[in-house]
Amino acid sequence: MNRHPQARQQQRGVALIEAMVGFLIFAVGVIGLMGLQASMVRAQTESKTRADAVALATELQGIMWADAATNHPNYTTAGCSAHPPCADWIAKVEETLPKGSFTLAPVITVSRSEQVLTLTWRNAGGDEHRHETEFALPL
Repeated sequence: MNRHPQARQQQRGVALIEAMVGFLIFAVGVIGLMGLQASMVRAQTESKTRADAVALATELQGIMWADAATNHPNYTTAGCSAHPPCADWIAKVEETLPKGSFTLAPVITVSRSEQVLTLTWRNAGGDEHRHETEFALPL
């Protein structure tokens, strides 16, 4: 004999509700992991682009130092494209950095020749980033 028939009827479907709550918690966890993965990929992409910008700046500095022994070509934003090694570097900037561009400006001082190089690019999210470096050339 069943002493509590009403208690049994009140508990019908409790296992189904528990399963649905468990599934909901699991789904929220999976969605959270997907968001974390997307953030990690975005951060990794931005970090790689920044590292590429630093490498490009160092490469141009090397080109300019190598040319300084022979002559000083017109190293400005406009004058750089007329010099073949610099023109190749410009193509590399446009290829490597998303929507990449650069400005190169000489800074005249009494004792040495300096250049300020600014690389700018836009990531997929539309955020503009820049890397600026200043370096001296031998006279």
